[in-house]
Amino acid sequence: MKITHTIKACENCIFRNLLFGSLNQQEYRLVNSVRAEKVFFKGEIIKHEGDELTSFLYLRTGLVKLYKTDHAQKDHILSIHKPGDFISLLHIFSNEFYPYSIATLEKTEVCEVSIDSIKNLIKTNGNFAIDVVKRMGMISDEVISSRFDKAQLQIRGKVASIILYFADQVYQSHHFKLPVTRREIAELIAMSTENVIRTMSEFKNDNILQFNGKEIIISDYERLLNISKMG
Repeated sequence: MKITHTIKACENCIFRNLLFGSLNQQEYRLVNSVRAEKVFFKGEIIKHEGDELTSFLYLRTGLVKLYKTDHAQKDHILSIHKPGDFISLLHIFSNEFYPYSIATLEKTEVCEVSIDSIKNLIKTNGNFAIDVVKRMGMISDEVISSRFDKAQLQIRGKVASIILYFADQVYQSHHFKLPVTRREIAELIAMSTENVIRTMSEFKNDNILQFNGKEIIISDYERLLNISKMG
């Protein structure tokens, strides 16, 4: 991990309007004084489960996974997050400690903002308080929708959905390097690694996907999309 200073002031950040659009200049200066820009390299753990929750993070670049570790020391991925996502915002009022670990899937840049400063702004700026509540509601809705949608699918649909998530929401390309292993995909969709490997082989044999090491090429996007909806 290293500290950077890419953003000179919060009001110049491209992600400003995702949460901080209602702040005035003085409030921007306050947030700017209590934030830190950090770069983490692939495979680094940003937060451990049980660490004190004193800040929230938002992703500027890269990808991270949220996961919990069971008593047998097996990891279970809860979700994957992309640039523009807020991490731990849902927990700033309800948790004193991180309920999961956060690790990078590729080189990742985050902004870390003090929770105390956010709580003070909520007390003094009603519009900002509403923005925070709205953002928390959006995150909660996304979690519920994602869990429900995945629960309706069989293994083929779940694997197709993960591949489309990277293609459409992360890389905006039908040709990309898969940032997770087959085992991590299995953790994310609560299936065995063997089932994931077999399903991806079926997609290859059906000329839906092509593989070159970790690189994936979606050969038949419409079929993959249909499988993600009906599979």
